Amino acid sequence: MNDDVGSIYFGGGTPSILTETDLEKILNEIHKKFKISNNAEITIECNPDDVRLEKIEVWKKNSFNRVSLGIQSFIDSDLVLMNRSHNSKTAIDSIEKIKNNFTNFSIDLIYGIPESSIDAWKKNIEIGLNYDVPHISTYVLTVEPQTALKKLIEKNKIKEVEDRDQKLQFEYAYDLLLKLGYYNYEFSSFSKPGYECKNNLTYWNRKKYIGFGPSAHSFDGSSRTWNVSNNQKYIEKIKENILPNESEVLSQIDVLNEVIMIGLRTSDGIDLDFIQSEFSDLNLDSLSKQIDLKIKEGVLIKTNNKLHTSKEYKFLTDGVASDLFVTN
Repeated sequence: MNDDVGSIYFGGGTPSILTETDLEKILNEIHKKFKISNNAEITIECNPDDVRLEKIEVWKKNSFNRVSLGIQSFIDSDLVLMNRSHNSKTAIDSIEKIKNNFTNFSIDLIYGIPESSIDAWKKNIEIGLNYDVPHISTYVLTVEPQTALKKLIEKNKIKEVEDRDQKLQFEYAYDLLLKLGYYNYEFSSFSKPGYECKNNLTYWNRKKYIGFGPSAHSFDGSSRTWNVSNNQKYIEKIKENILPNESEVLSQIDVLNEVIMIGLRTSDGIDLDFIQSEFSDLNLDSLSKQIDLKIKEGVLIKTNNKLHTSKEYKFLTDGVASDLFVTN
């Protein structure tokens, strides 16, 4: 990759536990190997309980100019249920410290938490907005198998949130944040103008990126590569000067389906002119029929030959995209 690097993102896992020496070593190597843009966005993800003034000074000293804060919820019972290590007081304290030191920062909030209510979700959004947060990411809770939470649900000790209630919570955040001037540039991402995450935009615009470390993914425009997820195996192979990864070359159909998924998830929509010009070698009859059907059903809206999910079906965007996927 000879392009200038516009985004450096320390994320996945808990990079905020890295020491000043660790950060300096990593960033020095990045600067040795790549040409970094003068206005590069350099982000570090952190948990609220890792936000201390001495840590903040280290991040600023090492040119970090954006912080992504994993709040998840400001309600203690939610945090206990999700097995988070921080509490609501720590969450609020961390935002105050970050806001006092960074102009560009983001918070993550989770909806669809078992036994939660629309009122609890409104409270979460309201508290975040009290701090004039420039970027908010909202994610529906995914209950993973073999977790304590999954077992509690299976034993009927706690009640999972119904799909209709998850949809209600999503739509509340969507309506409120747009009304307040936030830009929903990607399904889960809301930002004030100019605060869109460059790292997110790289993914959603299918631009090239390189990932380092266990589980990290890379994309060169035509193929995807992912490192082994096991930390110990990764370290052992690196010591042997072997990068333990797998890769796949994307077929034309794979690329088309990615374009469909990305188009519906982002504010750009699916550009039908682009699809016709770039994928004319494929049989697009089934796609055209599905699109016409979805428009007739009110699921999709076509404007200037671009497709967007209608508001009523926006919460179901990923499912709508999968219905459009080309399989042959």
